[in-house]
Amino acid sequence: MFEVGIDLVDLKTLESKISEALIHRLLSVDEFNIYEGITDKVRKLTFLGGRFAAKEALFKAFKQGDKTANYRDFTVLNDLAGAPYFVQNAFLENVTIKLSITHTTTYASAVVLLIKNK
Repeated sequence: MFEVGIDLVDLKTLESKISEALIHRLLSVDEFNIYEGITDKVRKLTFLGGRFAAKEALFKAFKQGDKTANYRDFTVLNDLAGAPYFVQNAFLENVTIKLSITHTTTYASAVVLLIKNK
């Protein structure tokens, strides 16, 4: 069985709401360390927007209405080829997740395919 989640983030809206509190609410520790190392303002915004979209898409795929997990519980990294992936954790046991993130200078979007393992 599988589920799909998709999300689109308007980067101008996100930029108008960026604060230290929001950044720390959205990013895991590992993601925050990467974010802090990015010097280009546009790249920082697309990084944040992409992670936000990915996690929203994941929550939609899980159909998680009760919000027992939060954004910081999940980490999105990139493999050696640059492809994004969710780091496995207790919330992701017994599932395989495929993730795609794309962005322009105005939008970030993510699609998650969640496959429930037997």
